[in-house]
Amino acid sequence: MAAQLIKLYEDNPNLRHVRQVVKALEEGGIVVFPTDSVYAVGCDIRANRAIEMIARHKGTDPSNPDMSLMFHDLSQLSDYTIIRNNNIFKLIKRNTPGPFTFIVQANNQIPKMFRNRKKTVGIRIPGNQVVISLIQDLGFPLISASVHDQDEIIEYTTDPELIYEKYRDFADVVIDAGYGKNEPSTVVDCTGDEPEIIRQGIGEVEW
Repeated sequence: MAAQLIKLYEDNPNLRHVRQVVKALEEGGIVVFPTDSVYAVGCDIRANRAIEMIARHKGTDPSNPDMSLMFHDLSQLSDYTIIRNNNIFKLIKRNTPGPFTFIVQANNQIPKMFRNRKKTVGIRIPGNQVVISLIQDLGFPLISASVHDQDEIIEYTTDPELIYEKYRDFADVVIDAGYGKNEPSTVVDCTGDEPEIIRQGIGEVEW
């Protein structure tokens, strides 16, 4: 059965359509959604089978999938992560919401299959009202991975119609929120003595 294609716009997400997408997430479904960088594919943090399916689809090890957690605001962080360093917390607060992924220590609330050997996890608080509305309505973080293009030159697909064609037989819902960006989030490793940018993306870190 082909995925539902649902239009949702950032300036005024339709609440009925938001609820449709959240219902699919609550049932363990896979959703393609916009962020403030590139489009992403993801699921509810509780949907272990969906996490495995996304990892296999991306060609990564399901026992150590290369995916991040998306939160709607800072209040959710303490439920899933350990951030003891106040300077790191301030750094995250200063740069969120925004196109950044911060690698921090995970706690035991994150599924074991999703914690790598270092027990760290990438976290995001995106500045896109569509995905924020989904996370708020769901009440749980989303597991997410970037939607890549098969073209080696064009790394990320930006056209929601092309994304739908690629994911219609894999995802349960594809959100059309207009053209996405073609540059990923900036990744900041916060697990060492000093935070370090390990991928410069669309976000410019405010130190």
